[in-house]
Amino acid sequence: MTKIAILGSGRVARVLAGGFRDAGHEVVVGSRTPDGPAAAGWAAAGVRVTGLPEAAGLGEVAVNALPGAVSAGVLGGLAAELSGKVLVDVANAVEPDAAGFARALRHPGGSLAEELQRALPGTRVVKTLNTVHDSLMARPGSLGTPPTAFVSGNDADAKAIVAGLLADLGWPAGWIIDLGGVESARVPEAFVLMVGDLVGALGPVPFALSVAR
Repeated sequence: MTKIAILGSGRVARVLAGGFRDAGHEVVVGSRTPDGPAAAGWAAAGVRVTGLPEAAGLGEVAVNALPGAVSAGVLGGLAAELSGKVLVDVANAVEPDAAGFARALRHPGGSLAEELQRALPGTRVVKTLNTVHDSLMARPGSLGTPPTAFVSGNDADAKAIVAGLLADLGWPAGWIIDLGGVESARVPEAFVLMVGDLVGALGPVPFALSVAR
């Protein structure tokens, strides 16, 4: 069992918190508004909600489920709490269009994962699951075609830990591809630029990026 801190309390956080809890891990959720109205819903689900610094300090592994636009700024302030830990980054940092879809990346020529690694030099950042609809993150087998979970990060041991956590969420080893260092997150992060057009072509159905081989 691993104590996992989910940093963020939105839809992605709920999916991952439920998946990790069902797999037997201890989960604490860190929220920017821990006393807000959403806290009652978390309590009813049996998940403790606290402020971001406390959650980050409690977790053995942390998950960035904050909006991508604020992730680097918010998490950069938690360097002490996250020092020495693995940070799983599942966010996409984009400039949205009027419909809410990505029209541009906030870190062109780089990636959010790289920004987080620069802001948190003592933390082992691993990028994954950002090419998967949130409803599929903890139930990838629900798609007709096996999706791919890409993994990017500079630390091999950290990536092995994340691969184990992905397995707990239902991702077989054959569906996981280690792309290399944290800079390899750039292309998976750019996938979000296709999402609006794919929704236009396919309709509002859950989908994920998959590598056929």
